[in-house]
Amino acid sequence: MEDIIVRYISRMLVPFVQLYGLYVILHGHLSPGGGFSGGAVVASSMILYALAFNLAEGTKKLSHDASSVLESGGALIFAGMGLFAILLGTNFLGNRVAGFPLGTPGNLFSSGAIMVITAGVGIKVASTMITLFYTLIEGEGHGHD
Repeated sequence: MEDIIVRYISRMLVPFVQLYGLYVILHGHLSPGGGFSGGAVVASSMILYALAFNLAEGTKKLSHDASSVLESGGALIFAGMGLFAILLGTNFLGNRVAGFPLGTPGNLFSSGAIMVITAGVGIKVASTMITLFYTLIEGEGHGHD
């Protein structure tokens, strides 16, 4: 598809959609949103870019392999924070009992482990959606060598 209007609007829109997705991820402990919804917004911006231009242009921004690595990284962040809380002698993903601050309304960096956990979930969700998109578009039998 060679639609100049779609490409122009997508090129202008994608950075703002990504910024909004990051906002939703980073403010998920203070307002509605969080890692899942923010990750879905970030992934939708990358999918929009790939659909507007083509899959080859989309994979230049984030390859299938890089997306798979980020997917694992997001899961490791989530699990790592849970194991860190266990090492401190509290429950898996425990925040308050582990001595992390509980958070102050309106203060972005006051939530202790919650913000890191939410970021890990956002990375995992975004990269999983992008990986699924690439897998479905490439079709069966066309590996991502």
